[in-house]
Amino acid sequence: MLNILHKKVTASLVAPDNSANQLAAKQLLEAAEADPQKLFIQLESSEEGLSEDQVLKKRLAYGINEIAHEKAPSWYIQLLGAFINPFNGVLFLIGVVSFFMNVIYAAPGTKDYKEVIVVLLMILTSVLLRFSQEFRSNKAAEELKSMVKTNASVLRKDSGKIDIDIKKLVPGDLISVSAGDMIPADVRILHSKDLFVGQSMLTGEAMPVEKHDTLLTDSSEKSSLDLENICFLGTNVVSGTAQAIVVATGNQTYFGTMSESLVGKRAETSFEKGVNSVSWLLIRFMFVMVPLVFLINGLTKGNWLEAFMFGISVAVGLTPEMLPMIVTTNLAKGAVSMSKRKVVVKRLNAIQNIGAMDILCTDKTGTLTLDKIVMQRHLNIHGIEDDEVFKWAYLNSFYQTGLKNLMDLAVIDYHETHEEVQADLKLAEFKKVDEIPFDFNRRRMSVILEEKNRKHFLICKGAVEEMLSVCNRAIDPGADEQSQFFTDAIIPLDENLKNKIIKIIDKLNEDGLRVLLIGVKESDAGPLTYSIADECDLVLTGFIGFLDPAKPTASAAVHELQKLGVNIKVLTGDNGIVTKKICREVGIPVTNVLLGNELEKMTDEEFQNKISTVSILAKLSPLQKSRVVKLLQQKGHTVGFMGDGINDAAALRDADVGVSVDTGVDIAKESADIILLEKDLMVLQKGVVYGRRTHGNIIKYIKMTASSNFGNMFSVLGASALLPFLPMLPIQILINNLLYDFSQISIPWDRMDSDYIQTPHKWDASGISKFMIIIGPISSVFDYATFALMWFIFKANSPEHQSLFQTGWFVESLISQTLIVHMIRTRKIPFIQSWASAPVVALTSTIMLVGILIPFSPFAAAFKMTPLPLIYFPWLLGILFSYCLLTQFVKNWFIKKYNSWL
Repeated sequence: MLNILHKKVTASLVAPDNSANQLAAKQLLEAAEADPQKLFIQLESSEEGLSEDQVLKKRLAYGINEIAHEKAPSWYIQLLGAFINPFNGVLFLIGVVSFFMNVIYAAPGTKDYKEVIVVLLMILTSVLLRFSQEFRSNKAAEELKSMVKTNASVLRKDSGKIDIDIKKLVPGDLISVSAGDMIPADVRILHSKDLFVGQSMLTGEAMPVEKHDTLLTDSSEKSSLDLENICFLGTNVVSGTAQAIVVATGNQTYFGTMSESLVGKRAETSFEKGVNSVSWLLIRFMFVMVPLVFLINGLTKGNWLEAFMFGISVAVGLTPEMLPMIVTTNLAKGAVSMSKRKVVVKRLNAIQNIGAMDILCTDKTGTLTLDKIVMQRHLNIHGIEDDEVFKWAYLNSFYQTGLKNLMDLAVIDYHETHEEVQADLKLAEFKKVDEIPFDFNRRRMSVILEEKNRKHFLICKGAVEEMLSVCNRAIDPGADEQSQFFTDAIIPLDENLKNKIIKIIDKLNEDGLRVLLIGVKESDAGPLTYSIADECDLVLTGFIGFLDPAKPTASAAVHELQKLGVNIKVLTGDNGIVTKKICREVGIPVTNVLLGNELEKMTDEEFQNKISTVSILAKLSPLQKSRVVKLLQQKGHTVGFMGDGINDAAALRDADVGVSVDTGVDIAKESADIILLEKDLMVLQKGVVYGRRTHGNIIKYIKMTASSNFGNMFSVLGASALLPFLPMLPIQILINNLLYDFSQISIPWDRMDSDYIQTPHKWDASGISKFMIIIGPISSVFDYATFALMWFIFKANSPEHQSLFQTGWFVESLISQTLIVHMIRTRKIPFIQSWASAPVVALTSTIMLVGILIPFSPFAAAFKMTPLPLIYFPWLLGILFSYCLLTQFVKNWFIKKYNSWL
């Protein structure tokens, strides 16, 4: 939801407070200048949190913690919306004209309601089908979104510290946040530690801002967004921790006060723009055709009223009124089908992009690997197993309260399952004093512990290069090769020793182990607050190695995605050597590795020239990931990004399709378009297949409609000029069009050929134009053949015999239009190499049968048709067979020349 509003927000919230949010700004200003005790009184809360009774009362008063967003409107609003599109507007106008001409101004005894009824039936069919599909689609979308929840850690008086859905928060709730969390409401910070918050959702500023718990005294001149002790709904914690009290929720938040003006239609995707352009192209054709047909028939036949009604009917025939319904049904069906495969689509139009995706940028951990990190080694500086090193690593992981990642959990798990390392760890001897949380710039974190003798120990754990930059000494284990921090010699960490350590680490990396270094600094009891500046002059104790083996399914999934034409690039903050080993194991070609520091020095042009040969980008910062995505898009690629960490949020927003997982951090899930309920590339591969199937079925209908209408133009124009009577009566054209529309309803349930699924497909407007111009006129050739058949063979060449002529063309036109569905839906030979799905075969066959039977039915007289002689049908079979042969011949030529079909 917040991702949907992001671009609008950044454009509007950077302005000073205006009348729309003055109340919210005033409330936040009062909270910023109030001490904690005053806040508790104002918000009817306490240090123990709210009781359940208070929560219920507040929820009744303030509602759920949810801002106005693009919710599905009420059913009657959706029904009304289904009426409002240009095609229905044209049909309605035609119906009104027909009503006046055939009913109001008709001569006594000649009133004819048939055309009005048929036009109304067409409108109702289009509207009701579109409404039913959109209603189901919206309902399904809401149900899918409810499968993905964002939780907040809250302190309640009756139940203590619990995790709840952020929608259940109320003003006065006490919450805790740490790196990766989304701020769930407007809050006033009560306690914080090195808290940095990303406010780009509100301000557009890429760099995080520092927040603290200091009481503000005079902030009347400050913008609300500059209040240092206030955090806003929708922003996210980049690093650090905090406890805060909820000041405002839902539409009462700073963000919520203007959400109603921000909610609206998203920027259109290229696919949506393309569909709209085709729609208006067909409408423009209609506006050119109708006056021409009217003039030609009026001038050649002299009956201007009849010519006018015929022109109106032709307008109906050229109106693709089913297009909105077909698009909606395809997307809804795609979303529901994907949800059954554990893929939750938050935004329906993302289905187009996942099908068009030709590059997938993904993290390594949990996607290519098992996401089950196991600590395997704890080594001193000589590369020898050493329990002292594990002791310091465990103390760091045990006492840290920030973003507990999988490696911290692996350290704690190792302690619980290895008795031999438990004896030396006397946690009672230490008391936590402070903590310096992890962030993605330093790539390390520290805890400060106090021993019984009042000595302070800063224990720092982090990535190799970042740790070596703050260590200047190391423990020499001595003769027993087991280090003792208090008794062994401390030696300088010179270049020779650094090189030796790096060689040991490179060997561990080559074996697939990720390595972290442990540094310690002892000092006398100092200030209770430590900062990043204290991470210096550390003593290197050793390093710990973790193994995260490749997923058994990863190799197959990578192979399947590559078969689908999706090139995989691994974007990771991890070590390049470890990443290379995993990539080789799962089948990702390892050509070149580009590191973050190398990328930093490259211009955009240099990067674009090199990126096609690079499969691994390692040691990247969050901003570098985002830059890679944008540069790939500039190169013409449709880019998917898969990530679940706080460092992935920016890239998820910038990608054409952002993919996260249900277990990802809050801000990653909010930024994504698609959520996987299972972190597995094989699940994503199924999503790609469904995306392409959906895209293909929509394109299929558009090309059928565009080419059919283009061909009908030539047939109608020629017949109008050559014949002494109308080639088909207005009511017959309307019935023909209504039946053809019904035959298209099953297209969303059609299958796509495997060769179409194998390659990514983007919207190509020029491809549709070529298709329409080349394939469209084929139907006209056989329409003219039918005209000749009826004129010369069956002698229907005078106004007295026009009913037979019109009936003959009605049957041929309907069957050829319906049959062409099977010719266009595949680049193969239909019925031999490729069959449509059962619903398509059943419905098109039924419509063709209905078309043949109408002239022999009791309705024939009402529609001014006459039974066709049986000898007509062998001729019809020959025309249809020739039509299929020529279409297949032109199709093969078209594919050979343009290397495309759908």
